[in-house]
Amino acid sequence: MGGAEWGGWLQRCRESRRLILVIVAIALLLDNMLLTAVVPIIPEFLYDIKHPNATLSQQFEGSGHARAAIASNYRIPNGIKATSPSAITSSTTPKCPCAVNRSNDSQLEFLYATNLPTTDFPDNTAVNSEGLSEAQEKEQRHRELLEETVAVGIMFASKAFVQLLANPIVGPLTHKIGYSIPMFTGFIIMFLSTLIFAFGRSYGILFLARALQGIGSSCSSVSGMGMLAERYQDDKERGNAMGIALGGLALGVLIGPPFGGVMYEFVGKSAPFLVLSALALGDGILQLLVLQPSVVYTEADPPSLKALVTDPYIVLAAGAITFANMGIAMLEPSLPIWMMDTMGASRWEQGAAFLPASISYLIGTNLFGPLGHKMGRWLASLIGLVVIGICLMCIPLATSIDHLIVPNAGLGFAIGMVDSSIMPELGYLVDIRHSAVYGSVYAIGDVAFCLGFAIGPALSGTLVNSIGFEWMLFGIAILNFLYAPLMYFLRAPPTKEEKKSLIIGEKSSVRYVTYQNEEEEQ
Repeated sequence: MGGAEWGGWLQRCRESRRLILVIVAIALLLDNMLLTAVVPIIPEFLYDIKHPNATLSQQFEGSGHARAAIASNYRIPNGIKATSPSAITSSTTPKCPCAVNRSNDSQLEFLYATNLPTTDFPDNTAVNSEGLSEAQEKEQRHRELLEETVAVGIMFASKAFVQLLANPIVGPLTHKIGYSIPMFTGFIIMFLSTLIFAFGRSYGILFLARALQGIGSSCSSVSGMGMLAERYQDDKERGNAMGIALGGLALGVLIGPPFGGVMYEFVGKSAPFLVLSALALGDGILQLLVLQPSVVYTEADPPSLKALVTDPYIVLAAGAITFANMGIAMLEPSLPIWMMDTMGASRWEQGAAFLPASISYLIGTNLFGPLGHKMGRWLASLIGLVVIGICLMCIPLATSIDHLIVPNAGLGFAIGMVDSSIMPELGYLVDIRHSAVYGSVYAIGDVAFCLGFAIGPALSGTLVNSIGFEWMLFGIAILNFLYAPLMYFLRAPPTKEEKKSLIIGEKSSVRYVTYQNEEEEQ
């Protein structure tokens, strides 16, 4: 391929709306893979840091069970202090003659080197290194997991809080310099965040990586959605495009937890993040070739952030995103720990629990991108919020991982209904009520998304400790039920011309009343 042909092909690529859609979808995919891959990794990794000699999944196998097995080969008479092997060399009788060998002598040395603070071992009692029975150890683990829910929730929420603060800056910035530079900046920040996750070995470093990801996510999501709204001016096409882009987001949420759980289980903590950093690098190269990050000035007069924030219809639409996502955000830090506590779930099971929600979210976003336009986006959102509430109330009733499949699948599908309906609706509201510049309105949409993922994890630990896992989900379900009827107001929002005529009509009526009063006075 010659230089001219290469240049022509590259130019066609840069003008292609579909390729822009692919780039945005990949950016959302990787961002949400990083967002959710940590869900099955962080709780257990933090527990392992605190208990280096007794990991969560092998706690009894590596301590209580093994030590009980050694102790059960010997009967230690009452009254003999269990402090050293020499104290029982003559008074200990093997339960089986074959047990007397060199291997068992070394096991005895290990047993007493740990200073078990007891004088008598029942045959079937498992005792850990701290002298706790298996039941006591489970109770202690239960208390520690509840405490850890708070720390994990705060870490997960930090990304959303930082993104929340960055959005009001990134949105207006895109009006001044265009979408391509913030989009590329988002890739750079995400790449750095992923590397920090890969090599971080303390709570503080991992917290920093999670918070840093919030800035990158703000740049990617606001710029990406604004870019799509600008390229797809037709309302129906825009809904389809945003449904596909949110499908990339859904695929990231889908792949993230099982990908993180399996890689952590069989390869190690750094592996999933190194793979993600390599994929992010590929997306960055694609952005450089196609988007050519540069300053682009918009000709249209952009609506102010204040005008958008005070628009009741935009606020109403954004609120639907917040309440729809708050439930799943509360589940991210609390569900894996609740599963460990009540079901004894392994790492891969904790990651797989989110799989039905992710698959159905992927289906819901692609289905309701075009379908929401036909049936009415307000109606799709209303139904979605009701279904979310029902599914949240069903989750605490589960007694095994199989019971989580249906409510989690329904939850993901309903959130997909709401997200794929409201995102294009925000662009439509700006078109009919303001001017067609989209950075700030998608900053508001992203703020709404972040509020759900900031409030949810931050409150989940405290709520689980105070009112319990069940009542926490019942509470957020009730909020969804109460908010759903408000979607009716988005059925036929007044346009810019109707707003003007309404204002003019109000002013005319005021003038008329004033004129009548003056006539009466004369």
